[in-house]
Amino acid sequence: MLKWVDRLVTLFLIACGMVIVWIILQVTSFTTFHIPSASMEPALLPCDNILVNKWIMGARIFNIQDAIDKEPFKIFRLPGLGKIRRNDVLVFNYPYASHTDSIAMDVLLYYVKRCIALPGDTLEIKNGYYRIHGVEDDLGNVAAQKRISHLTETEPCGVMMRSFPWSEKIHWTIKNFGPLPVPAKGTRVLMDSTTAILYHRLISWEQKKKLLLKDDAVCLADSAITEYAFQENYYFVSGDNMENSEDSRYWGLLPESYIVGKATLIWKSQDKASGEIRWNRVFKKIE
Repeated sequence: MLKWVDRLVTLFLIACGMVIVWIILQVTSFTTFHIPSASMEPALLPCDNILVNKWIMGARIFNIQDAIDKEPFKIFRLPGLGKIRRNDVLVFNYPYASHTDSIAMDVLLYYVKRCIALPGDTLEIKNGYYRIHGVEDDLGNVAAQKRISHLTETEPCGVMMRSFPWSEKIHWTIKNFGPLPVPAKGTRVLMDSTTAILYHRLISWEQKKKLLLKDDAVCLADSAITEYAFQENYYFVSGDNMENSEDSRYWGLLPESYIVGKATLIWKSQDKASGEIRWNRVFKKIE
């Protein structure tokens, strides 16, 4: 009898140990996500299940309960083993979930998009095509950009042409956009009416104070400022299915602290209609 009890206790401890190891790996090393929409077609299809590598940037450590309860919390990162590159596919918490004029984290709302511009880049969209100053490489889904280039500026076929920053002063569209300098940590910008429009959400979020235009002055709360040094790195991201993707063209820049990791592998794929496994996609590398 005692021998059976010992065996049961041993199996229980092994099972508990395996669960603890799995949780630690999920927090520090990798996690998985289910693709719900077509915004990243053709690279990712609805009902793809992807593996997300947290080692590249380093896993995030924060109080999840505080985040769920909308209480203030800080995000820390473990040391990373690499860095994000242009054209990497990223998984992140959508930064504008609460309302369009502020940044806030919803820990249950994740997006998957392709990195187009890195901190310190200056991005433009010229006739539908992504361009980074000083970079000759193709960026994003070039076939989709070609389709965008053939659209007119008047929102044809249900495609929203107007874009960030949704300002009467800055008339950008998803076809002609920018130039937009993407801030890196420590980047200093002169503050005027244009930079206030482009960066007011980022600065208000970093400082926990409202950035406002008052006559000809840019004010952070009650203090006028003439320049600002950013405290965080930011990224510009895009869906590959550009006619059907809510991305940085519409809502702006992604804070680095909201990035979970890099999507690297499709480990399972299932046809939504039939329920059949799409074996040609299983263990396919995400590029």
